[in-house]
Amino acid sequence: MKFYFLPIIYCVLFIFSAVAQTQPRKIELLHANSLEHDDRLGKDVKRLLGNVSFQDGNTLLYCDSAYMYPDNSVDAFSRVRIVQGDSLTIHGDFLKYNPNTRITEIHKNIKLIQKSTTLVTELLYYDMATHKANYPNGGTITSKDNVLVSDMGYYNPKAKMFSFKKNVVLTNPQYVMYCDTLNYNSSNNTAYFVGPTRIKNKENIIYCESGWYNTNNDNAQFSKNASIITQGRKMTGDSIHYDKVKKIGIAIGNVSILDSAQSILVTGDKAINLGKQETSTVTGHALLKQFYGSDTLFLHADTLRTVDEHPLNKKHEPDTSVTWRMMYAYHKVKFYRTDIQGRCDSLVYSGKDSIMRLYIHPIMWSEENQLIAKKIELKTSGGEISKMFLKESAFIISKEDSIKYNQIKGKEMTGYFKKNKLSKIHVEGNGQTVYFAKDKQKKIGINKADCSNMMIYIKENAIQKVTFLKKPDATLFPMRDFTPKEFMLKDFIWRENERPLSVGDLFCE
Repeated sequence: MKFYFLPIIYCVLFIFSAVAQTQPRKIELLHANSLEHDDRLGKDVKRLLGNVSFQDGNTLLYCDSAYMYPDNSVDAFSRVRIVQGDSLTIHGDFLKYNPNTRITEIHKNIKLIQKSTTLVTELLYYDMATHKANYPNGGTITSKDNVLVSDMGYYNPKAKMFSFKKNVVLTNPQYVMYCDTLNYNSSNNTAYFVGPTRIKNKENIIYCESGWYNTNNDNAQFSKNASIITQGRKMTGDSIHYDKVKKIGIAIGNVSILDSAQSILVTGDKAINLGKQETSTVTGHALLKQFYGSDTLFLHADTLRTVDEHPLNKKHEPDTSVTWRMMYAYHKVKFYRTDIQGRCDSLVYSGKDSIMRLYIHPIMWSEENQLIAKKIELKTSGGEISKMFLKESAFIISKEDSIKYNQIKGKEMTGYFKKNKLSKIHVEGNGQTVYFAKDKQKKIGINKADCSNMMIYIKENAIQKVTFLKKPDATLFPMRDFTPKEFMLKDFIWRENERPLSVGDLFCE
């Protein structure tokens, strides 16, 4: 977005500085249709009537009538007009000039015109000594495409600072800004926002209670409850720095990014948004929360990154009308939901196919089951897990007691879920099982089988039935033959101590 402060501020600066060039001196009466003396008005007071005009340096004053006092002060009435060269004109109904205080005071129907800029107000003060000017009763400044409305306006030339206060509204075709106080420093071309400030444009809504914007380099910083809402996403932080040219936004301190469409909230210590690459990165205690009805998925990693991607059109250019979001988490990834937990080094989620992919030593827990493979993929639908793919060296373990474990091993496995609970497992290649067969909760033996392909059905977190899809080598051993070493498959490892049992565990090593 672009803040067009520069044209309007410089026009206002020119207006006030142009008046400031007038040097204090006696006002010279140029013309009046008639001149009267009336002791009722005071001693030596001149009453001027009809086509009255004065000159003070290069400034001309016109009015229908005026009082000119012995101290050289002037009261001007009706169709008052101040003209300075061909650059400045001020219209009003009444003017007072006091050479002792050097204050010029203009009342009612004031219109100050400088080239393409116009100020409309009902009361205007100008201090000839300090060059300070203000309108205390509200005013509207119009300059090209900009309209600035405020209850008060003030200029301090020594500090080179303009101040617009109370109910400030700056309207531009690109945006509308609402704020309590807007200060502009002409020495460094920087605008400062004080108090609640809201900036709206076609792309986003910005809110802050303190901040600044530099018109030279299009850099801005927003702080105190700062937030930017863009396309259904709201980013907040203790401070937000924005580079318009590079389209880079940086939020620092208590950062949060809320994606209402995806029901996702990401928090952290720092966030960087690269607009040109459509990428957002969160670091420092980074935590993702995805809301599923009454349940929530919590995911932590050193770094969380989202990227908006688009398919290529026939010209091999990105088709921005179609967007899906990619989410990357790395390193030391851990996640927790009441029904499923996991950890790995890196994780990728694609909005295109709704698949979460876990890489480098992934492990998951679903209810009583521990799931391990070289690669794990989760297919989601409507916030629920529908399928799970365990690729290469798949191993599922559930605990019967301190020394007995049900085990399923195979080259690859596909798990099927119902209401986020594992309901069946398809084992493909080098299938092996060890499970404790039961009859009415009583263990009747240990079933040990080798079969390349098999289907395993699970009910209430226990193996209910095994269907061998090819000729198996299976044996049911009596319980008296059980020894832990003989009934543990190769590569068995029980990693219960690594399982995150709460959100707090996600931040523990």
